[in-house]
Amino acid sequence: QVQLVESGGGLVQPGGSLRLSCAASGSGFTIDAMGWYRQAPTKQRELVATITRSGSIDYADSVKGRFTISRDNAENTVYLQMNSLKPDDTAVYYCNARARWSGGIITSHWGRGTQVTVSS
Repeated sequence: QVQLVESGGGLVQPGGSLRLSCAASGSGFTIDAMGWYRQAPTKQRELVATITRSGSIDYADSVKGRFTISRDNAENTVYLQMNSLKPDDTAVYYCNARARWSGGIITSHWGRGTQVTVSS
């Protein structure tokens, strides 16, 4: 079983910064891609940023130049550094990890989410 534990959310003023972390635990698998998604009230969950094990990165256009995703493969941990935060960034942020098991089986896993609120 893959467990994801997120941390780092909170309340920040516009223009401020936050850093999210997500650690994957368990055994018997290799974590392939990891990423962050977010869901604001009344909106669908949307991709924020993803990073593969080899370091290929994708960002949503809305966060390019402000957010930076990184990971520590040895610790199965992914980070999201969020700078120049805007009220529109307010959402629950979810960590996602894709696990590769023996036999080529791939599964997708979600964290419980961490609230990020940008407000003065």
